[in-house]
Amino acid sequence: MTEAEDRKPRSDEARYDPEITSEFAVPAGVAVPEGGGESESTSEFTVPEGLVAPQPVSGGAEGSAFSTPSAYSADDAPAAFTPASGFPTVSLVKDAPWQDRMRTMLRMPVTERPAPEPVQKAEEGGPAVPRVLDLTLRIGELLLAGGEGAEDVEAAMFAVCRSYGLDRCEPTVTFTLLSISYQPSLVDDPVTASRTVRRRGTDYTRLAAVFRLVDDLIDPETHVSLEEAYRRLAVIRRNRHPYPGWALTAASGLLAGAASVLVGGDFLVFVAAAVGAMLGDRLAWLCAGRGLPEFYQFMTAAMPPAAIGIAFSLAHVDVAASAVVTGGLFALLPGRALVASVQDGLTGFYITASARLLEVMYFFVGIVIGVLTVLYFGVKLGGRLNPDVALDVSKRPLIQIAASMVLSLTFAVLLQQERSTVLAVTLNGGVAWSVYGAMHYAGGISPVASTAMAAGLVGLFGQLLSRYRFASALPYTTAAIGPLLPGSATYFGLLSMAQNEVDKGLVSLAKAASLAMAIAIGVNLGSEISRLTLRVGSAGKRRAAKRTRGF
Repeated sequence: MTEAEDRKPRSDEARYDPEITSEFAVPAGVAVPEGGGESESTSEFTVPEGLVAPQPVSGGAEGSAFSTPSAYSADDAPAAFTPASGFPTVSLVKDAPWQDRMRTMLRMPVTERPAPEPVQKAEEGGPAVPRVLDLTLRIGELLLAGGEGAEDVEAAMFAVCRSYGLDRCEPTVTFTLLSISYQPSLVDDPVTASRTVRRRGTDYTRLAAVFRLVDDLIDPETHVSLEEAYRRLAVIRRNRHPYPGWALTAASGLLAGAASVLVGGDFLVFVAAAVGAMLGDRLAWLCAGRGLPEFYQFMTAAMPPAAIGIAFSLAHVDVAASAVVTGGLFALLPGRALVASVQDGLTGFYITASARLLEVMYFFVGIVIGVLTVLYFGVKLGGRLNPDVALDVSKRPLIQIAASMVLSLTFAVLLQQERSTVLAVTLNGGVAWSVYGAMHYAGGISPVASTAMAAGLVGLFGQLLSRYRFASALPYTTAAIGPLLPGSATYFGLLSMAQNEVDKGLVSLAKAASLAMAIAIGVNLGSEISRLTLRVGSAGKRRAAKRTRGF
């Protein structure tokens, strides 16, 4: 058989072989081009005919995505896209608190972050990446569930990863989801893990313990292994609250009573507001035990103080019934969630900020429904509550300052703060109300500007105290803004709406919203000013303090 006959198809089935009848096969009757029939490159990156391909730069490997382009020359470089003034250089101060250093590196691109220090906590063969990521997510979950801001949670997660040598990691925090991704190198596959926050609870003692754990992990002189970190984290999760349930109920009553005195009430009003708040707290506990959502808990807790105020009005008792209702509202206003939501928005976490603002709105709507329901039926029964009568709060400055300090103290107990922080936050709350009263009542400045200035000082002092103690700033700021919460404006707005004066009610509620935003923005601004201008605490001072305390 000749060679031509051997290349000839031997059956009809062979004629339909896909290798022979492929669309890339040369059609019959067309001459095969030179080069053995191999396809030539027709890519748009091929050098056109008539042009000479540039010669590769010596020492560089052609075809690599990370090698210097072959046509590039430093002498004949095109116009640079970098501004003439250059990009601002981000400086990392080594003796700054770890929160500031981690926050600064998080705002850098991954390729520009400095490499971590030599890892001393990692076992032989390198750190166990999945376990480090799991520990990081568990720590972030406790911080986010405790009310910490999204940026501070990311900074803590980033600090834990870097303490075990994982520098190319990207933590992501939203309202209910935590995720972290680690890529060992540019050519390795990333490792990603996530965790969902199912339950939230206010416990600043646990929050402070988690911060101490992160502080020890990031300290180069403290060698905390993975097993030790897991053990300490388990102890933190098992720790009981520092205050029993009856103490929380009593603190809720004292908070409402102090708030009623703060807005002009007397001793009888103090007792009535305290009783109403404690009844509301017990009803909220009952709803929580039945598994009802927090919306219904807030709605139920808002009813007893309003009912007691209506009862005083129907009985024609000569007391400031409006102060009773206002005091009850102070114990329910979600100031902590509001401050955290505005802080997330100002730091660029818009999804988390929107979710937290929506949560605040739902809580507020629950309070509105509870109070409006009682006020509506009270007005129908003949209760006389005049929304035009403003509460007299400017004639007893010493009593007001004392009431504001009691309010801050009881608020700190409700937030489950450590006993060592209660005194500082109590003094901070007294300073906040003193500044507000001096500016608004004595100086005649608008309440929004006065509230913002007082809240700014709260944020500044809280940040200073947190840096001195190397802890979170939330325990030192959240309770101190209690006296500034817009309880009276909220109540008078709801009362006007219950009496069909919708326009006046909306104006009063808009004022309450403005005061709430002024509080949140002031606290955040004070904290940022302290970070930018003050260097409180250093690594050397911290280590000496740790040895003194016996750690």
